[in-house]
Formats: sequence, structure tokens, C-alpha cells
Amino acid sequence: MEVNNTVQLGEAPDDFEILDEKMLPPVNEAKRFFKVFFRRKIVVVSTVFVLIFLVLAIFQKQIAPYDPNVQNLENYFVAPNAEHLLGTDALGRDLLSRIIYGTRVAMIVGVAAVILSAAVGTILGLIAGYVEGIIGTMIMRMNDALMAIPNLILTLMIAQVLQAGVPGIVVAISISLFPGYIRLAYGQVLSLKQNDYVMAARSMGAKKSRIILRHLLPNCLSPLIVRMTMMIGIAILAEAGLSFLGLGIKPPTPAWGSMCYDGYKYLLTRPLLSLAPGFVIMLLVLSFNMVGDGLRDAIDPRMRGTSAS
Repeated sequence: MEVNNTVQLGEAPDDFEILDEKMLPPVNEAKRFFKVFFRRKIVVVSTVFVLIFLVLAIFQKQIAPYDPNVQNLENYFVAPNAEHLLGTDALGRDLLSRIIYGTRVAMIVGVAAVILSAAVGTILGLIAGYVEGIIGTMIMRMNDALMAIPNLILTLMIAQVLQAGVPGIVVAISISLFPGYIRLAYGQVLSLKQNDYVMAARSMGAKKSRIILRHLLPNCLSPLIVRMTMMIGIAILAEAGLSFLGLGIKPPTPAWGSMCYDGYKYLLTRPLLSLAPGFVIMLLVLSFNMVGDGLRDAIDPRMRGTSAS
């Protein structure tokens, strides 16, 4: 008995499907990125808010209606009006101007702390993951020790020791953020260093530093960038907390946290003094978190096949 193994023209086998890759539409990576990133309205709105705060931080002198440090004791506790849109504080300073000037401080501290922590933490994580041995063990045990201390307590301790204004606050917040980057980079390297391109570079006699910087680091950037975007909001919140407790930005420099502290004493009579800076802290932190969430979706490898047409 003969078995007919031929397939008639126009008929596809039942067990599998023939797929011609040439028939698939090409994917424009830039269009795919923006399509996925701006897919949710909350991400679009958050991006707009981040850009608005960035403009306020850059052009604060041109936008602020008054000098934030000029006192006018005759106009203290002025209610919101046409001249002072948010009113004045106990020293007669314009509240809106102080909030605008506080934007630059918050952005500088947040971005600088995240960049410093990401740079040092990523390097240590890459070294620990690739070299391993005694060096890797020492780095990871140090990281475990830092993670055992709550971030707020660790930041307070370091800020109390440094007491050096903005640079000290940046260093204090950066050290509290190190462990997350070290662990993230360490895990990425452990999964990447067994790939063929790393083994090929090692067999060709490439130095460890070259393998780490040229092969491992570029493949770890995607999750690191997402984490950096989300951590900016956390760093801004940490700076506001330190300023509220009196360990952050010192007067008379406008800082949102210290403004909340100065205003909470008048919470029943002049609630706007504390609620207004508290609201902008919440808005900026939430905006950065949403932007980071959208960025994570846009660079997720599982979304690579999404057509941008």
C-alpha cells in the first residue's frame, strides 16, 4: 500500500504553517518606540508635566513674577489675588515665585543623585557579576549590608554627617540608591556573560575591561535607563523629606520640603502655604513614575515585534 506524501498546490500542511518572512512589514524602531510609549494617555500627560517642570527649572528668572527671597513684612499672609496668585508667606515672600525657584533645586538634586548612583552602582554590579570570586563576593556582601538599612535612615545618617548643602544631599541620596543598581547590573551580567559573543570575545583574548564596557554594558542599558527614570522621582521625594526635617537645602534657598515644613504650622489658617508645594512634589514624582512606566513598555524586548505601521 503506497502512501501519498505529496501536497497539492494551494494547500498548506495541517501540522504547520508556511510563513514567508519577506511578506512581513518592516518595523521602524523609532515609530514603534513612540507608538508604544505614547499609547496610554496618562504617559502623554505625565510627559507634558515633566517638560513643563523642566522649562520652569531652566527659565525660572524669566517666569517667576518676583524675587523669591525678597521679604515684605507689610504684605505677610496675603491671600491669593491678581498680584500674588498663590499669596505670600509669613515673611511676605511670593509663594508662586518660591515654588518656581524650588523646581530647579529639586530637578538638580534628583537628576544628579540618580546619575551618580547609577554610574557607581552599575560599574560595581558589572564587576561583581563578571569577575565573581573574592571581589564579587565582597561587593555583593557590602550591597546586602546597605540593603539591610532602610533608605530613609541611611540617607538621614549620611546627610547629618556631610551637611554640605546640595552636594552633600546628592551624595547622601546616591548612596541610598546604590544597592538597587548593583543588584540589577549583577543579575543582568550573570545572564549575559554566557552568551556566544561574550565567549567569542574571551576566546580571542579580549581584556575583562573591554568585555565589560563593549559587550556587557550596552546590553544592560535598557533596564538601567528605565530604573533611572523612575528613581528620579524617588530622589526628589527624598530631598523634600530631608528638607522638611531640616537636613536638606538650607534657607534662604527655596526648597519644596522646607516650604512644606514652614507652612504646616499654619495649616488651619493658611493651608495653601503647605499644600501648594506638597502638590507640586506629588505631581512631579508621579509624572516621573508614569514616564518610567511608559519607557519600560517601549523598550521591552517582548514588544519588538509590534508593527509601527
